[in-house]
Amino acid sequence: MITVEHLHKEYQSGDAKVVALHDVGFSIEQGEFVAITGKSGSGKSTLLYQMSALDYPTSGSVVIDKTDVTRLSKNARAEFRLDKLGFVFQEYALLPELTALENVMIPLLMRGVSLGEAKDRAAGALRRVSLGDRLGNRPSQLSGGQQQRVAIARAVAHDPTIIFADEPTANLDSETSKTVLDIFLDLHQNGQTLVMVTHEPEYAALAERIIQLSDGEIVSDKKTR
Repeated sequence: MITVEHLHKEYQSGDAKVVALHDVGFSIEQGEFVAITGKSGSGKSTLLYQMSALDYPTSGSVVIDKTDVTRLSKNARAEFRLDKLGFVFQEYALLPELTALENVMIPLLMRGVSLGEAKDRAAGALRRVSLGDRLGNRPSQLSGGQQQRVAIARAVAHDPTIIFADEPTANLDSETSKTVLDIFLDLHQNGQTLVMVTHEPEYAALAERIIQLSDGEIVSDKKTR
């Protein structure tokens, strides 16, 4: 499903060159739930952004579902993300003026889904994360955990090939974090491919595989079960 080869990412910080990723390579099979861990600054989020076609690497390749996304144009990458990928971010990334239903509908409408079908699919996705009674609420009327569940509903509404999650529990208390992770586990058990960045060892342990980074390099890649 995903093949990463010789991935290298450099940044320029003033006169200094910062190597965020160095010669990273691995593969992820369809249906795997993979956690990417490491200390702050280890390259976790940078790796996720390269893998999910949100950023271009300095060199190397990322192949998703037989498409080398590192060779796509900016517009083609945007279309690929919209069609194939789902995203859950630390900050929820919801539009404050829109309802939960409308926030989930946006990527569907952008894909050309009719208004009626988009409403039905968005409502179904929100019911899937136990928010069927919150369709008309705006983000300011929802708790942090509820907002993250709306973000998950938005990520799954178009049946993506892969869901990428970047520190999805960072702003949540432990009980709410468990609710979010239970949703991920349910998605995984239903065959969804998931890649999650987390700095919490107990949350990483819920995935079936943990890739640990240090200073932009993989130091461990192991199955948990």
